[in-house]
Amino acid sequence: MGGVSTTEILADLIAFPTVSRDSNRALIDYCSTMLGKVGVSSQLIESEDGSKANLFATIGPSDQPGVMLSGHTDVVPVDGQSWTKPPFTAVQQDGLVYGRGSADMKGFVAAAMRAAVQATELELKTPLHLALSYDEEIGCVGVRSLISMLKAAPVRPQMCIVGEPTGMAVATGHKGKTAIEANCIGSEAHSSLAPTAVNAIHLACDLITEIRAIQDDLAQNGVQDRAYDIPYTTLHAGLINAGVALNIVPGTAAVKFEIRNLPADSPDEILKRLKSALKPVIEVARSRAPKADIQFEVTNAYPGLETPLDEDVVKFVGELTGRNDKIKVAFGTEGGLFSQNLGIPTIVCGPGFMDQGHKADEYVSLEQLAMCDRMLAALNQRLVVGL
Repeated sequence: MGGVSTTEILADLIAFPTVSRDSNRALIDYCSTMLGKVGVSSQLIESEDGSKANLFATIGPSDQPGVMLSGHTDVVPVDGQSWTKPPFTAVQQDGLVYGRGSADMKGFVAAAMRAAVQATELELKTPLHLALSYDEEIGCVGVRSLISMLKAAPVRPQMCIVGEPTGMAVATGHKGKTAIEANCIGSEAHSSLAPTAVNAIHLACDLITEIRAIQDDLAQNGVQDRAYDIPYTTLHAGLINAGVALNIVPGTAAVKFEIRNLPADSPDEILKRLKSALKPVIEVARSRAPKADIQFEVTNAYPGLETPLDEDVVKFVGELTGRNDKIKVAFGTEGGLFSQNLGIPTIVCGPGFMDQGHKADEYVSLEQLAMCDRMLAALNQRLVVGL
């Protein structure tokens, strides 16, 4: 079993079309079976309907903290993308492995599975933990039940490596995300009588104007962290749904927007600031329609990650990779949840680059996979000695 290569496992993983809207159980069962063949029991934490599951497994002593490898098993859809290769079949060509999820992030999951199998052939003094989650791509949803399990466990991991694609650089931080839906409530009328009504689309435009104003202020006067490509907290309106017909003043409009915050910024405070700025707008609207309003609902949120450079996990993983460079990444991970909810020091480090993720003909290079294999082999050897 230890002779199975990462690329062979990756080919199997890519073949499972684990788009977030669908089940990941076949992939989880595959991983559980692989671990079971080498004597490792897997704990499955199922979704409410049982169609999806997280997997948690420990190799080595179960009564001690250890190093956790974390990865998500879901992938984004391929609908509407112009793939020149079959998205759910691994195609190896010119030193690259193509397939949906190859970079984000089944390449790391494959390497972690191989390392877990190889760890069973060693006498580990410090345990290796494997955490595989579902529905990360829609807001780190599935991992929360795994976190609840770990919170109640007698022993928690000592540190965590989230294997999202960083080109094998050690990432110590990422932004948080808050997804919000604003329901703009106006009043309907025939368009010939438009001034007598409250146009909900106009309320939505007022909302977006304030979103842009806050964004401009944050960009110019807010907290800055130059380790990020975009060094400040961002606000972004992504979806608007409104209107029935051109000759009807719309009574409702829904706007979906997000806040991607630096860990030093509070998305709750930013939302409060936005609500405060809109109070005069709503007061004017209510002079014509007493029920006019803009109501906000947070539909999903996860925290940012800010691991201090002097944390043991930063030095430890840097030694495993043999690299001194430290970065921060724009995309979110479950790392912020592990850090904030469980107090587990966490970094992000994995093969490939997010530039290739979520696109047609997604790929990861064999060189990146080999670098990840070397890091995890070094990790296993350190676990033999003990942390």
